[in-house]
Amino acid sequence: MAADQSISEMKDSLLFCVSEGDMNAFPCNASPIQSVSLGIAAGGMALLFTVFLMSKLKAAPRGNDLMNKISDQIKSGARAFLITEYKYLAGYVVVVFAALLVLYTVDPPTDNRTDGIRYASCFVVGALLSGSAGWYGMVVATDANVRTTQAADKEGLDVALRVAFTGGAVMGFTVVGLGLAGLGLMLFLVTLGYDDETTAQQLRHAADSLAGFGFGASSIALFARVAGGIFTKAADVGADLVGKVEMDIPEDDPRNPAVIADNVGDNVGDVAGMGADLFESFVGSIIASVALADGDVVKVMLPFWIAGAGILASLCGYFVVGTKEGASQKDLLFALHKGTLAA
Repeated sequence: MAADQSISEMKDSLLFCVSEGDMNAFPCNASPIQSVSLGIAAGGMALLFTVFLMSKLKAAPRGNDLMNKISDQIKSGARAFLITEYKYLAGYVVVVFAALLVLYTVDPPTDNRTDGIRYASCFVVGALLSGSAGWYGMVVATDANVRTTQAADKEGLDVALRVAFTGGAVMGFTVVGLGLAGLGLMLFLVTLGYDDETTAQQLRHAADSLAGFGFGASSIALFARVAGGIFTKAADVGADLVGKVEMDIPEDDPRNPAVIADNVGDNVGDVAGMGADLFESFVGSIIASVALADGDVVKVMLPFWIAGAGILASLCGYFVVGTKEGASQKDLLFALHKGTLAA
């Protein structure tokens, strides 16, 4: 025990605030909730912004009956696929939750029997938010596609670009909003119950528990991306090819059921799978930074504050994106670069 205490004191002496800062001044005296407060606020703002974007997207016209029929078929197929996939994934999540709960309760790393529920809860929340990011992205994409087509046909290139970019922005802000707000709240919650320990020790324990959050997010991302990819390739290379070669149906003709299936696969693999994948990458980078901070509250705050500032910058960049009629490929790329440069 004396050796462990000596090691802990040595680690504390390496913290930024001990070596360079004033322990009685902010941010060195920040509590765990204060360290993630900006991240939670920025994540909540991103989610509120998606509500605004969705209302803006819903206001765009959907086009004629044939366009709506094809869009509804794709949406129905994508929903059916994801519901079935998530049912199987729910079983996987329950099994892993139970395993983590038992293992970390029986042999807790911090000698605290609540470690099991901490690790297991982080896993479940990470999995739920990762799946939610993918589902919401898929729903928005299937709504935005038909509206983008209608805008390009009737209103011009600039309007079509804005509709398409709005649909993509909903996915982006959903990913970072759920990731930052969810991760910040979980970091705060898993620091509770260590009242007799220093803030640095609480944050070290929290960083260990958050590995479960990343594990849950990665699990859903893996299955969502691979399953959707297999589905769309099977439809594209198999049935779609048969329709073109044997039945002489033109490319992307909706009379070929495989074309609908191919578009369903694009939405569940490239959109829902990508959403879960981006969520996992985003939260994984923050979790790694928290782990490397080794309990230093200032270094724990840094990735949350940077990510929060990035969300605020992206809000500004969204309104800059636009182009002119008859724009070339170069002009369209510059339209997107304007948003990046403004942010």
